[in-house]
Amino acid sequence: MTARSPQRQQLQDFLDPVVSAAGYELVELSVSSAGRRSLVRVTVDGEDGIDLDGVAEVSRAISTAMDAQDGSFAGPYVLEVSSPGVDRPLTEPRHWHRAVGRLVSVPIGDAAPVTGRVLAADEAALTLQVDGAEHRYDWPVVGIGRMQVEFSRPGEPADEADADEADAEDADEADGTNGNAGANRNAAAEAAPASGVQADERFGDSTDEEE
Repeated sequence: MTARSPQRQQLQDFLDPVVSAAGYELVELSVSSAGRRSLVRVTVDGEDGIDLDGVAEVSRAISTAMDAQDGSFAGPYVLEVSSPGVDRPLTEPRHWHRAVGRLVSVPIGDAAPVTGRVLAADEAALTLQVDGAEHRYDWPVVGIGRMQVEFSRPGEPADEADADEADAEDADEADGTNGNAGANRNAAAEAAPASGVQADERFGDSTDEEE
């Protein structure tokens, strides 16, 4: 199933208000085949990020909504919900706003990418600190940014920075749900790496017994 398939778009339109009602943003949705089931991957984020409890909450809301819908998405499915991860692309002003204080790499216009710390992001421009100097770039020249992994950020001990990175990794936890004909079960939550990789998936009908 391609990213532009009618079913994917229909499902995204259906789930957008579900995720919004939980207080989060649907960042990305993909649907692919997984044997006889469909693998539904949903990436969500919040204004202040999203933690493990938030991922679980959104997963339950999506699972309930999909099981109760009118059949536009038929058949068994495996649901994975995760946060974007620290390697997520920064493409919208709101993404940059959430990255304030972080070290990023971003192309500016046709020039080579610059590496700097995000100082501010408003409706008009992005402000970075590059080599100790403050620079303001209008959005039309700002390319796709990437956050850089830091072991210690300015002004905080290394152990606190490590703890922040661990929290970010926990927020990338993906919650797997196996759904079929109105019956689902949530997978156990475990720590996942910053890429948002699924920690636990369960296949088979929801009535299957675990051996």
